[in-house]
Amino acid sequence: MDSSRFVHRRKPDIPVIGPRAPDKKQHTQEVSVKSIELSKVIRLLEDPLTVNLKERHLFVLKKLLKRCQIGFLLKELTGIAKILNICAEKVTDHPEYQPIFYEALHICRLPFLKEKSSDELNYAQDVIEFLSHMGCLMRVSDAEVRQHIVESVKSFYSSVAPKLLPDGTEGLTKTKPRTFHSENRFSRLALRLQPTSPGYRLQLLERSDLAQTLLLSMAALENQPGIKLQLLQTLQILSSSSDMNCTSILQAGGAETICLHMNQPDPNGQVLFHSSEILWNLLERGSTEVTAQLSSMECVISLKEAFLHQLINGFRHSDLQLRNDLLVITTLIAGNPNSLLIESLFAKQLVVFATFPELKSHNPLVSNLKLSYNNEDLKMKKMLLNLLVLMSKDLAALQLYKEERVLLAVLMLVRPPAASPERRSASRQWSSAQQEEVQLQALATLCSLAPIMLEDYMSCQGNAVLLLLLDWCVAQDAFFGQGHSSPVEGRGRRKAQMRHCIRVLRSVTSSGEESVNQDLCDQGTINQLLGILMQMEASPDEDDLVSLEIKSDIQLILSALCERDMHRKELFGSEGVEMAVHFLKKGSDKFYSGLGHNKLILSTVDCVWSCIVGCYTTEDYFLAKEGASLLMDLLSSSPRCVYCNVLASLLELCDNPNALSHILSWRDSRGQTAPRFLLQLWMDEEGELNVSRDQDGGIADPQRPILGVYQQEDPQLSFPANVPSAAVLELSENLRSKIYSIFCKLGFHDLPGLSRKHYVTLSVVRRYLDFKVGEVWEEVSRELGLDGVRPTTPDEEALSAVCKISEDTARKVAAEQRSILELQEKEDISEEQLMYTEIKSHWKQKELKAKSWDSYVSRTSNYEILKEVKAQREEYIESSRPKPEHEEAAVHPTELILGHVISVERTGSSGPAGVKLTLARTSIKASGQDQAAPTTQDPEYFSTVKD
Repeated sequence: MDSSRFVHRRKPDIPVIGPRAPDKKQHTQEVSVKSIELSKVIRLLEDPLTVNLKERHLFVLKKLLKRCQIGFLLKELTGIAKILNICAEKVTDHPEYQPIFYEALHICRLPFLKEKSSDELNYAQDVIEFLSHMGCLMRVSDAEVRQHIVESVKSFYSSVAPKLLPDGTEGLTKTKPRTFHSENRFSRLALRLQPTSPGYRLQLLERSDLAQTLLLSMAALENQPGIKLQLLQTLQILSSSSDMNCTSILQAGGAETICLHMNQPDPNGQVLFHSSEILWNLLERGSTEVTAQLSSMECVISLKEAFLHQLINGFRHSDLQLRNDLLVITTLIAGNPNSLLIESLFAKQLVVFATFPELKSHNPLVSNLKLSYNNEDLKMKKMLLNLLVLMSKDLAALQLYKEERVLLAVLMLVRPPAASPERRSASRQWSSAQQEEVQLQALATLCSLAPIMLEDYMSCQGNAVLLLLLDWCVAQDAFFGQGHSSPVEGRGRRKAQMRHCIRVLRSVTSSGEESVNQDLCDQGTINQLLGILMQMEASPDEDDLVSLEIKSDIQLILSALCERDMHRKELFGSEGVEMAVHFLKKGSDKFYSGLGHNKLILSTVDCVWSCIVGCYTTEDYFLAKEGASLLMDLLSSSPRCVYCNVLASLLELCDNPNALSHILSWRDSRGQTAPRFLLQLWMDEEGELNVSRDQDGGIADPQRPILGVYQQEDPQLSFPANVPSAAVLELSENLRSKIYSIFCKLGFHDLPGLSRKHYVTLSVVRRYLDFKVGEVWEEVSRELGLDGVRPTTPDEEALSAVCKISEDTARKVAAEQRSILELQEKEDISEEQLMYTEIKSHWKQKELKAKSWDSYVSRTSNYEILKEVKAQREEYIESSRPKPEHEEAAVHPTELILGHVISVERTGSSGPAGVKLTLARTSIKASGQDQAAPTTQDPEYFSTVKD
């Protein structure tokens, strides 16, 4: 902030206590005189004519400082800085100025004074420059001057505004003097001055160069250890209070400077302590830049010397804490790939300390080293193990680990307590809780080191050690563990050890080293892991975060062991199939629970793919357990991110002929068949890719039948021969290729549960490979054009023919889709007509029924209508009778005919239709007629069976 910007805005000073008019004029004159006096002092000190008037200088400076006993005014800080600079130049040759200079620096501890509230903003730049100038005063070689400067800066963080004003000012707030006297002029003027806010000076200090200047002044304090210690204390305060101060210190190379000065002679060890605290503060606010500065050879050697000194000579608790702090700083440096820990031989010493006391060594560094086995030593041991992991990124460190037998020492820490001697030696005195923590840290270290040092791992029989530890973890004997790894593991349990042990086995098996995997299988690891997995699953409370992680890791280990070996898949056997089926039945309801069920589902599918598929024995047992249906259930209920893995497993399983019937007979909860569901997945996938389709799902662009819009919008680039192009990468990035392959196994005809819309999509699926081949050749042709390469005439004709064939195929498929849709439309029209006919017949029946009801109601409610209906009926009956041809026939008596049942037969039908009757007909004349001779007639046969 430039103070010159506010010069034209300054207003005349207005006192807080408003006196009468003549008093106000006189007060304004005093303020002007005051400013003039400050400028006269500067002129007196700088003018060549008065530069040697020491007595006059001292008198004026004493008078000035007496006026400023309660602090410096903000608007006078520029002048005060000039006066301090002049006095600093005179102090060396003229000791008479020292008391004045000391008193001025002492006043700097007090808060600055303001006359108006706006002064804090108007003179902010002046304050920043004044504070920066204070740091420059460290150039004065006088020890007392430097001490005053350092103490003044320290007081900024603890000083408060003075509660009492100097002598002669008390009571002036109660009365208003009518006249002003010279002896109390400044006291009355102080009544209207106010100290700046407590954080004002600290905020501006952050924007000044004071912290940077104090740091750079350390080089001039080699012969003043007391001042240097106070300066380190001041820098510690500055670095702990502000990020801006840390940034300023780092810009001046503060981390490197502090590190290089931390080993200077100091009987009390305070220099090293404060130096480490400053480095800690810098690391908390800018670790990347700090580690870059500390990675130089000089800094690493300085840290090495400091750590060794504290390790060998430190016995107090504070010394052990300081030793661990230095080790943490070293750990942060080890994370920098440009660190020189190996070149400085510091790494070799750290490795020796990390293997102590497990391995005996003749190294003089550890010959007299003794651990007290307290908590600080435990922290050091854990940090040394952690350092092994960080340094392992350097190949040179791996060679160092081999020489120092690091893996052997780590495996000794990993062994379960039962495997160690009952009576501990003098070098092993960790308590049970401490030993558990070291064991867990060693397992975490082994998880990183074992995959990159497999040769040493196998030579030390690492698999045997881990399997013994695994047996110990699942044993039921009493164990009083502390459960240090996670709060969910609890006390008195071995789940923490099991978790880390499984992690180590997973990292070792995932490396793909056949000798390691074969050694595990030879020791019965597959059956052991299956037993542990089902034992954990049988426990009712094994559904927490750690348990789910262990289960998924065990499945991944089994997948890595059985993936490429048929014999191991046979060892996986029915027990493994039962395990996979059990976890598949759980489904994906808890996929987003956050506990790890998502990982367990994926590892289960991977276990099916690697341990079951490919071996007909396990495949058939898996299918007998409805494994294919469970995979389809998982596919229908899981989120999209699981589809790829499940489809891949189903595709591999379809190589078994027995699997096709299981898949075709599958139905989901809505009755949807597998082909219908897979085609729906295809349509959803094309919707995600934004493939060009018409409203009915048919091909809209024959030139790009399966190409997505996003793929078309990608920049047209030319790919190298060894890099897959976009058309090839698309095969692995979406599900269409897997769905097409499954349909190649299922077939494209006589699929259950498909509608015409699905048949439209199925026509595209059937030609997917042809379309993909045409897309690849189209891409090849485009890349040749981008590279400016013209194919030979036969090749060019072949390219054109291939692209033409692909387009013609797309047009044929589009025509086939249109025919399918037309047939569907005709069927829809036919069904619609039939439906309308049924509706018409239904309405006709309703009308007849209503008419019959109305007739019945009218006949039963109106007698006249009933008579008319009866007459009509009789007339109709009479008209329906046949008329006689002769008159004799008219008077012929009526002949009655009776039927007699001759026989009854039963058929296979149910109801009346199943009875067959044989009747004989006999005529009976009326009375008075002549008795005719009985005539014999052939019987008529009536059957109740309908034709």
